[in-house]
Amino acid sequence: MQDVIRLEKLTKSYGSRRGLVDLDLTVRAGEVFGYLGPNGAGKSTTIRLLLDLIRPTAGQARVFDRDPRAHAVDLHRRIGYLAGDFVVNPRQRVGECLSFLAAVRGGVARQRIDDLAARLDLDLAARIKTLSKGNRQKVGLVQAFMHQPDLLILDEPTSGLDPLVQQTFLGLVRDAKAAGQTVFMSSHIMSEVEAVADRVGIIRAGRLVALDTVDRLRDRAVHRFEIVFAGPVDAAALAAVPGVSDLTVDGPVVRLTLGANPDELIRVLARHRVASLRASEPDLEELFLAHYRETTIEETSRA
Repeated sequence: MQDVIRLEKLTKSYGSRRGLVDLDLTVRAGEVFGYLGPNGAGKSTTIRLLLDLIRPTAGQARVFDRDPRAHAVDLHRRIGYLAGDFVVNPRQRVGECLSFLAAVRGGVARQRIDDLAARLDLDLAARIKTLSKGNRQKVGLVQAFMHQPDLLILDEPTSGLDPLVQQTFLGLVRDAKAAGQTVFMSSHIMSEVEAVADRVGIIRAGRLVALDTVDRLRDRAVHRFEIVFAGPVDAAALAAVPGVSDLTVDGPVVRLTLGANPDELIRVLARHRVASLRASEPDLEELFLAHYRETTIEETSRA
């Protein structure tokens, strides 16, 4: 499968501060890639480097196997971009603005604009300066999706949107994937990425700290267990299981987290009478926070 985006040792420094550090990353054709991290982690820096809005300090970026600097015009024709700080002429009406941007793109069927506006409940007759932040974000979404680009690069795309419109946006992403488009989506909203992403990258302080499918990240994460025993509780045996932490005993009820293969825990439980057992799977937000904490601890220990 072709790599639409390929980053090799990509580094960006701002004086003494490093925005990105030796970033290696590929995004495959036709996939939805979720790029997660807190504010200031390096998400927007990565996107601006992909679009040649800023230049790298070291390393290289390739989009459709081409240099974003040498081939910016050709690449931009194939990319739909929504900036994290999307701004357009506030005096224009929404329809006028989108028609102008469509003409810059070489032309987009008016019906396509109308259909997207209808899906997002966007008033094309309104002046942009009268719009709320959420409605201005809808304008940004329409201009990114309207020419059906090969690659969509979306920086915090649901900022300001209400939950219902967020679901509509996720539908647009699914439609883009079904049409064979590639989506690179940065966000700090875990649930929206979890709903549509094929793979997820987690960035922290300019470094990639995790890269995998959501399911595989979950497999490596801790799981929470609540066990109700029908007989005596051997807390010492449970505490000795590799990977067990946060063990609490409340009468016959035991709660614990497990950061290892559950095989040994099951062996211990098989020696006891268990009335019920409940295991909960971490969501993407918990996975993100776990990587965030681990990286913070590592940085502190290095210091």
